[in-house]
Amino acid sequence: MARSLDALRGRWRALRGVAAVTISLICLAPSLATAQAYPSRPIRLLHGFAAGGAADTMARIVSDRLSKRLGQPVLVEAKPGAGGNLAADAVAKSAPDGYTIGLVTGAHAISGALYKQLAYSPTDSFDMLSTMVYYALVIAVRADHKAKTLADLIAMAKAKPDDLSYGSVGFGSTHHLAGELLNITAGTKMVHVPYRGDSLTVTSLLAGDVPVIVGTTVLLAGQIESGAIRGLAVTSPARTKLLPNVPSAQEAGVKGFDVRTWAGLLVPKGTPPDIVRRLNAEIQSMLADPATKTALETATGGEARSSTPEEMRALISAEIDRWSKVINDAGIPRI
Repeated sequence: MARSLDALRGRWRALRGVAAVTISLICLAPSLATAQAYPSRPIRLLHGFAAGGAADTMARIVSDRLSKRLGQPVLVEAKPGAGGNLAADAVAKSAPDGYTIGLVTGAHAISGALYKQLAYSPTDSFDMLSTMVYYALVIAVRADHKAKTLADLIAMAKAKPDDLSYGSVGFGSTHHLAGELLNITAGTKMVHVPYRGDSLTVTSLLAGDVPVIVGTTVLLAGQIESGAIRGLAVTSPARTKLLPNVPSAQEAGVKGFDVRTWAGLLVPKGTPPDIVRRLNAEIQSMLADPATKTALETATGGEARSSTPEEMRALISAEIDRWSKVINDAGIPRI
């Protein structure tokens, strides 16, 4: 009788083990099915800036490479407006199925610091995929300007507070806040003049409408090399490959000054974790390819570098905190 009971108990334990394994496999099946089926149709790559600009160029480089890796077309869609906020909102409100990817830049974090209220959270409305590239800006004057160095410009700005102005791509841009951070760090009071795009700042500088601009290294490199514009300093801690003869702001005497904008990819919050992992792996592999790395670095004048989703989320959170302080210290009104 005892042996019969022991045998029954043994069979019961075995059945429970089989049941547990079966349940685990059933629970895992949807995830495995999603991973194996994705992607089964074209993917949309959305960004919030004008066609032909740096973000659009990066998006097209990424779309070409990801299309080949994923076996489905990755279609670039520009939705410009509000410093990238319209596109970010559209991504946040898209189905979390991996078929809408957003390309965001440093402006994504600045919006979190500058806007009193957004229709989405720059961190909590998204699952991050990876950063792609980091790049510096350049502080420049026309070639015939009296300032030969950044130190000269700072001395002139201190001698006549509120008299010297600088142009940028627009209010609340990284370029704008880089100028304000320079004011704070160097103790100057240059006045910001917003324009609608990088190219307009260059036109105004060359026309003498504005004496100083903060612009992208890629856009200004040709003019600097031709001698029409003088680059006083790049905003990264070290010189850039694109402008090796232009010193960093720190070299020029502004200690601790470091402004590098960035670009990265994200998806709507709630995207299946296996899809997030798949996309992160593909991006990591894509950026390890020398040809892709060169293409992105040529397009931005920066450094191509991938990250984990967690690292990208931490970057955005830290950038929001950093720019919030700059906005407060500079007395910039929030929108």
